[in-house]
Amino acid sequence: MDWDWELRSCCNRRQVTFVVTIGVFAVAILALWRTPLVTPFKLITVYLHEASHAIACKLTCGHVEGIEVNLNEGGVTRTRGGSQWLILPAGYLGSSFWGMAFILMATNRIATRVAAAILGGSLLFVLVIYAKNWFLRFLSLGFIIFLAIIWVLQETTSVHLLRYVILFIGVMNCMFSVYDIYDDLISRRVNTSDAEKFSEVCVCCPCNGLAWGVIWGFVSLAFLCAAIYVGLVIQS
Repeated sequence: MDWDWELRSCCNRRQVTFVVTIGVFAVAILALWRTPLVTPFKLITVYLHEASHAIACKLTCGHVEGIEVNLNEGGVTRTRGGSQWLILPAGYLGSSFWGMAFILMATNRIATRVAAAILGGSLLFVLVIYAKNWFLRFLSLGFIIFLAIIWVLQETTSVHLLRYVILFIGVMNCMFSVYDIYDDLISRRVNTSDAEKFSEVCVCCPCNGLAWGVIWGFVSLAFLCAAIYVGLVIQS
């Protein structure tokens, strides 16, 4: 496909709608950050953070003992074995990656369905096998039902909300990841954070938890910028 990587023809109607929608979602998320309206989506971001730890563990031949997500927006993934070099940064960076992926997949109707299937399928898988607290079980079941309703509405009516739901989740993941990195690793320096643990594991580098937090924060911002740029290219 002949995509305009230099964006010489920017910006057509689809590209403008794409950027404006992301901007509106970002402003809405910031305005409603401490309200119950966005809490379910923040909790799904926490779930994707923990799921990314679990995926990194399985990819490095480790064993996932269980995943928990709590109402206070905290979570934990209990693992045994695997490579801590990949498992520890996978939470923050994995969440940013999923945010980028969902933003890009929201640019195409078929890809949007794939994104919804991936998210819903993973929630069902975790619900059945890895969920270790009732809150995560209820969250998974509730969001599966929510995605199913939105999907049915898309297929049976003229209301095409699924792509906007996936796009909103993508923007939320990118923003929440950057905020979480700043809150846990830079402003408060949580001693039990993934970055502090990673600084202990990565003995070949003199970086402390704060330095890794800054590095991971820039990587997360790069994921968001890459999502917007590639999204514009795709729709050129």
